[in-house]
Amino acid sequence: MAISMGHVLRPKLGLRRSSSRTNRESEIPKGHLAVYVGDNKKRFVIPISYLKDHSFQDLLSQAEEEFGFDHPMGGLTIPCVEETFLDIISSMRI
Repeated sequence: MAISMGHVLRPKLGLRRSSSRTNRESEIPKGHLAVYVGDNKKRFVIPISYLKDHSFQDLLSQAEEEFGFDHPMGGLTIPCVEETFLDIISSMRI
């Protein structure tokens, strides 16, 4: 199983980066989830439809291998470089 991201700095990708650390649950729209990416654990909110993508499932497998079910940020943490994550997300056609 893999993970994907959403709402980031590139609106055309459907990605958005969250800047506030307060009331995070209320910031996540229905049909989306928060993931943390990279060494700095940047938070992204992505559509759950990304979970179906093969490339994203590869990222989820890496997260499972590294963290199991114990994610340090309390949410899904993706162990890859932010640029790699953005490249994978930008190539999705969901």
